[in-house]
Amino acid sequence: MPHNAYAFTNPYADAPDSSYGVHRESVMSQAGFDAAFAEISSWPGYSPTPLVSLPELAQALGIAELLYKDERGRFGLGSFKALGGAYAVANVLRLEVQRAHEIAQVSSKQLLSGAFKEVIGAATVTCATDGNHGRSVAWGARLFGCHCVIYVHETVSQGRRDAIAQYGAEVREVKGNYDDAVRFAATTAAEQGWTVVSDTSYPGYRDIPLDVMHGYGVMASEIVTQMSNAPPPTHVFAQAGVGALASAVCANFWLQWGTQRPLFVVTEPTQADCVYKSLQAGQRSVVHGTLDTVMAGLACGEVSELAWEILQGGTNIAIALDDAYALEAMRILAKPLGRDPAIVAGETGGVGLAALLAARDHPGIRQQLGLNARARVLLLGSEGDTDPLIYQQVVGKTALEVLA
Repeated sequence: MPHNAYAFTNPYADAPDSSYGVHRESVMSQAGFDAAFAEISSWPGYSPTPLVSLPELAQALGIAELLYKDERGRFGLGSFKALGGAYAVANVLRLEVQRAHEIAQVSSKQLLSGAFKEVIGAATVTCATDGNHGRSVAWGARLFGCHCVIYVHETVSQGRRDAIAQYGAEVREVKGNYDDAVRFAATTAAEQGWTVVSDTSYPGYRDIPLDVMHGYGVMASEIVTQMSNAPPPTHVFAQAGVGALASAVCANFWLQWGTQRPLFVVTEPTQADCVYKSLQAGQRSVVHGTLDTVMAGLACGEVSELAWEILQGGTNIAIALDDAYALEAMRILAKPLGRDPAIVAGETGGVGLAALLAARDHPGIRQQLGLNARARVLLLGSEGDTDPLIYQQVVGKTALEVLA
């Protein structure tokens, strides 16, 4: 008996030959992606994450090629989130220093030098998180030298809380779900004079989430370079959550690959299917309730305003999946077929593969996706074992044992 999964083909999706357009350019731009890449690639410890080929698994799934962008090693934080939150923190502090000292430009090297430690040390950044974004903001705050307070909701695991706290952030719990924590962080920041560094936008709050999203686009920029000697994939599967990662990847690929851009598929849990519901309604729609899913990083009930401006026309298909598919994907990646390499993927990291597993079990979904023996599929491995205890419970081995 297959697990529950359902797919929706977006009737509002732009045609494959549609240009990116002036409006979308005003949201996320090539200049923004280029600036983020120039900045982040200059940081200590930067290197592109691997794009891994899984030919044996591709054959088993009846497709021509399967590529997996493995973000586990990103700056030692275990996920792609390192690209966004820390980049936005750097830009927040840059503006603080420019205002305080009335200077036009401040480089990251100057921020890191200690020359402006009094201004930076007086600043506090904050956000709500399911785990990985908060870790990135906390890491950025420690890297550049400001204070950090991170809000988590009730179901965020202790392992993820501890991972945030190890970077010196104060971690506080908020009753309710992720969206409740977002609202509480915003209210508290306004009262305390702190700066919210969030990857979700809301009325009157756009600039910082845009920095976060442009930072996420570094992953897509790396993929384009890594695939420079091959045609673009036919399909890309992107995790949803609030939509920040999905929209950044969609926008960057649209700008760089143009009419060759892949079919864009958004994946999310059945318990938090806000993109799916929004596409169905033709407008942003809120999913209420506990949003309880093992895919912790995707437990979001509302699409970011900014992300929606890209995803409304850029998403071709949305798929919602039972947790069981995400857990199966983690195990398959850990115990590879044939000579495929072992991959450590957390609960949200393997969600693209989870969607392929759903398509394996549901012929209607496979048909909607147009998956066949010529399909070349790209998956975004957004996180590794960001909670090592949960990972070991699911897979039966530690990450080190898997990779050995």
